[in-house]
Amino acid sequence: MTSLITLTTDFGLQDHYVSVLKAVMLEIAPNSRFIDISHQIPPQDIMAGAWVVRNAAMLFPPNSVHLVVVDPGVGTDRKPVALKIKDQYFVGPDNGIFSLIGDKYDYEAITLTQSNYWRDNPAPTFHGRDIFAPVAAHLANGVPFNKMGAPLEELVTYRWAVPISDKDGIQGWVVHIDRFGNLISNISETLIKEFGGPSKLKVYVGNTILDELVTTFAAVPDGEPAAYIGSSGMLEIAINKGNAREMLGVEKGAQLSLIVQK
Repeated sequence: MTSLITLTTDFGLQDHYVSVLKAVMLEIAPNSRFIDISHQIPPQDIMAGAWVVRNAAMLFPPNSVHLVVVDPGVGTDRKPVALKIKDQYFVGPDNGIFSLIGDKYDYEAITLTQSNYWRDNPAPTFHGRDIFAPVAAHLANGVPFNKMGAPLEELVTYRWAVPISDKDGIQGWVVHIDRFGNLISNISETLIKEFGGPSKLKVYVGNTILDELVTTFAAVPDGEPAAYIGSSGMLEIAINKGNAREMLGVEKGAQLSLIVQK
């Protein structure tokens, strides 16, 4: 049986951590294929990990298993969990990492209580290796989801603030900054359309004013800022062939406003 397991972590690639996750899983499920979604989640940034998982996981084939380890509370009383969403499986800590995908889709969740599916004597600081990776491999091998633990009614959930809107426009926030320095907001294309669409709105971010929304960052000259709807369906700000975070001096959490043009 060949199965697909994805990995999303904040481990980086400098150390041995990612490789040992794969080694543990190959011992249990030797025919598995691995896809690395990302190992460059900023350390301990749970919501950055949640954003990446939300935008990637459900595009994979049926019965894929998603191992997600951004776990600053490892060794504490936070629960180890697994989820089933449609025909996809997820394994990781119950610390908010599944907030965004769990908010978007109906899920079935369990607490991982069956230690016979773990490595012996799990280290309190490396549940990724000793609990999550073995469980992911057993799921990939076809072990029934509900054999892994006890039902869990509700996950720990974090939510980004909802944009505020009135007759004059929309106020939102930068909720994620990607590797290119693009500023991704919590303002959706759907909300923008309620105000008559991109041509009706002027964008304010940091000390920068953008008079219109364009279709892509390449619609403006090199080095200039662009506002557009990104692939996630959210308003983004970028610099064509540049880094908006650095050039505009804007960090995650910064306010971003769309004002109706009179």
